Amino acid sequence: MKLIMIFCLFFGFSFSTFAKENNFFDKAKKLYEEEKFEESKFLFQRNIVYNPKHARSYLYLAKIYKIEEDNSEEEKNINTTLLLEPRNEEAMYLLIEIEIDRSNFSKANELKNNFKKICSSFCDKLSSIDIRLKEFEKKDAS
Repeated sequence: MKLIMIFCLFFGFSFSTFAKENNFFDKAKKLYEEEKFEESKFLFQRNIVYNPKHARSYLYLAKIYKIEEDNSEEEKNINTTLLLEPRNEEAMYLLIEIEIDRSNFSKANELKNNFKKICSSFCDKLSSIDIRLKEFEKKDAS
């Protein structure tokens, strides 16, 4: 009987924690879509406290830091996203953009080749990457 009670308490606690995590992320995403970035950033960070391996929270934080023009935090959160989900197309694309902005074309090309291997829903971004790289090559040549 005691074993059943302990199991129910543990299961109830686990379910409650899971519900909180999802609730933080869902609320944060809604706030992000409403462009309430400070409030959403707080909830994404809070979600990470409960679930440090929640890659999508890091991805949204990176997007917020991009808007805030905090390049260091943006890149840190993109890299964490890719560490947790190496095949995350959106994070890979954002990292390619960072490398192009830095004029680090060799790294951007390397990432683009990796991106080609994993893309499924972001494949249309390949042409924009190629265009940006060619524009910089033309500027370098002149």
